[in-house]
Amino acid sequence: MPESSQPGSDGHDPAAPDKNLYVGSITGTSVDGLDIALLDLTDGIELLAASTTEFPESLRATLLALGQPGQDNLDEIGAVDAMLGSFTGNAILNFLERLAIPPDQITAIGSHGQTIRHRPDLAHPFTWQIGDPNRIAELTGITTVADFRRRDMAAGGQGAPLVPAFHEALFRTSEESRVLLNVGGISNITWLPADPTISVTGFDTGPGNGLLDAWHARHNDAPYDADGAWARTGQTVPALLSKLMADPYLDRAPPKSTGREVFNLAWLEQQADLNERVPEDVQRTLLEFTAASVVDAMRRWAQPADRLVVCGGGRHNGFLMERLAVLAGVPVQALGSEMLANEASGSESMAFDGDALEAAAFAWLAARRLDHLPGNAAAVTGASGPRVLGAVYPGR
Repeated sequence: MPESSQPGSDGHDPAAPDKNLYVGSITGTSVDGLDIALLDLTDGIELLAASTTEFPESLRATLLALGQPGQDNLDEIGAVDAMLGSFTGNAILNFLERLAIPPDQITAIGSHGQTIRHRPDLAHPFTWQIGDPNRIAELTGITTVADFRRRDMAAGGQGAPLVPAFHEALFRTSEESRVLLNVGGISNITWLPADPTISVTGFDTGPGNGLLDAWHARHNDAPYDADGAWARTGQTVPALLSKLMADPYLDRAPPKSTGREVFNLAWLEQQADLNERVPEDVQRTLLEFTAASVVDAMRRWAQPADRLVVCGGGRHNGFLMERLAVLAGVPVQALGSEMLANEASGSESMAFDGDALEAAAFAWLAARRLDHLPGNAAAVTGASGPRVLGAVYPGR
């Protein structure tokens, strides 16, 4: 199976026995692969290696379909839950083998899994992630922590986003106010104010790559628009953009979270007769929609902001990065191009992979769970207070 990886750049041996090692894994809403990260939490937070393992096309197609309403075959969900668990366990074993790290040197795995439904606004809210952690623990022999979101939701929270606490530990500084933007299938931001008396804020702003990928795949023989090249050939349709920006979700104040249940092709087709539009113009408008909805959310709920730092797959879309830079009115930086300093931990020397940040967050959250420490930021999710997150599945 195709894989890519980034080893640590500090010259240290990641298999050294005195290290406190955790593995994190996540499949995001873009469903473009399984991201794996190896953290050393012995003294601060150090990313040692990262990898992305592509899904077989059949598994990817099934996961994409299950992430949208109308694909509710329980037998299929049960089978894919098992398949994804086995896939994750084997991918982690392969990752560790390439690094020459025996599994028994890993303290725990933090596995987010794949969200197939996220319904925080129902009378009985729920969120559902699959990728059976029992199989991960059985295959690897490593204690596995999973099911991170539901305890926060049980406490009245959105269950998402959970990474802002990790962002704070890495990137908050008194020198400037930063907005960290993750562009996956859905976009989410974390506001890290320089003023230490102000709480960190984070929420889903709306669409990220999801609509762009789906529209591109419908009209081209490729799963995504590389570097925004196809979008560059189109023109923004002002009437369509105004219609998209009028979606009620965008006007809701945080805490809030969303997913493919809302922002999907069926939703897009309800906004306008797309048969009357040039496909390239729709793609260009969707790219502008992603950028404009992010910047609008920043200006309303994440101010002041001195810098916008972008992580996730969307940071590789050059045209999207250009539009963010034009609209945001502050410096825009792709994470990994320059490490940001954290005064408290002295993390200036960390070479953090901007594609590995979310996987690393769940390694960190696994450590929090084993140490019986809260993993959520209640001010972000809206939970009634801090909660220890995740269920533990012992290794062999």
